[in-house]
Amino acid sequence: MKTSNVFHSMVILAVVALVTSCADLKKDKDSMAPKAERVALFDGKTLNGWTVLKCEATVDDGDILLVAGNGLVQTQDQYGDFVLEFEWKALRQDRWDSGVYFRYDSVPEGQPWPERHQVNLLKGQEGNVTSLEGARSEGLTKAGQWNAFKLTVQGTKASLVINGVPAWQADGLTGPQTGYIALQAEVPGGGQYRFRNIHLTRLDVGTEM
Repeated sequence: MKTSNVFHSMVILAVVALVTSCADLKKDKDSMAPKAERVALFDGKTLNGWTVLKCEATVDDGDILLVAGNGLVQTQDQYGDFVLEFEWKALRQDRWDSGVYFRYDSVPEGQPWPERHQVNLLKGQEGNVTSLEGARSEGLTKAGQWNAFKLTVQGTKASLVINGVPAWQADGLTGPQTGYIALQAEVPGGGQYRFRNIHLTRLDVGTEM
């Protein structure tokens, strides 16, 4: 009987040791995995890291100011899964129009902008992605003021938070799995815009949605 108890105790100790060892191994593995880092895409002083295409843009009082033309202020790097945070303000009193494009790899010849996907900044459609079913909201932005957007993109899914309020979640992104991010200049028709506090966290490096 005593031998049996000793054997059972040894088995229990062995199991505990194995579980502890596996937990430590997982902890070590997790600690070695690359961590997602939130980085600034705009330094508040220059357009380093951006390419200005078919429009005029400048840095003014710590903001990116879209001055004139129909075109893009496009990142030099491409991104796959990410969280994009930015603030924007339309300077026009009415019928303002701009947008933020993501996950595109080229602009059609003869066109100022890519075909998809765009987080709209058009008056009355702020935050909507027309190419993505269900990506709709209304009444969450403030006219003539700074608005904060947080766009999460992972795989075929996307979601948006506007001024701290969840706006929508949707599934069905198509096209390239990686691509540029760009601020849309549509100044002749939609007026000037300001952008600031542009940050990105890669989700394809150590983070899940």
